[in-house]
Amino acid sequence: MKIKEVIVVEGKDDTKRIQMAVNADTLETRGSAISDETLDQIEDLYDKRGVIVFTDPDFSGEKIRKIITEAVPGVKHAFLTKHDAAPSHKGSLGVEHASPEAIREALAHLYTEVPDGEPLISREDLAVAGLTSGPQAKEYRRRLGEYLRIGYTNGYTNGKQLYKRLELFQITPDEFKKALEYIKNEDNY
Repeated sequence: MKIKEVIVVEGKDDTKRIQMAVNADTLETRGSAISDETLDQIEDLYDKRGVIVFTDPDFSGEKIRKIITEAVPGVKHAFLTKHDAAPSHKGSLGVEHASPEAIREALAHLYTEVPDGEPLISREDLAVAGLTSGPQAKEYRRRLGEYLRIGYTNGYTNGKQLYKRLELFQITPDEFKKALEYIKNEDNY
């Protein structure tokens, strides 16, 4: 599988793992303190080839995504689930622990942010689905985020943050309905 865009990752180990899964060029941020020089490189690459942000499913990875998308709106995003990024032994979550299959799957489900997009899912839809309050709301939000592959929902993602993410990635009512059916089927977890 050849990837045209440049994949932005956090470090060398991520690059090695990506290259085990696909034929792609990478750019490493070397952590969450992204330099202006690195942001300039990402902007140049975005203009020439396109960019896919593929960071760890944790707080630092989300911080990097936010910095990049503020500097270079319109980049694409690939997400791993917490399960796919878990180390086999001790260690923290990371792209470097993902299987080649999980990486290819994440790259097959890219999202492009639509900063000015109209909401397709309402706050009322979230409430009716039990995603904003109730005993299962937090767990349902986590499952929904994993199923839709829309990013870091392993920490505390409240209803407002979920609403913003659904809007940002323009999740359709059909995608939302299918995800709800899946997450509420206990046999799937």
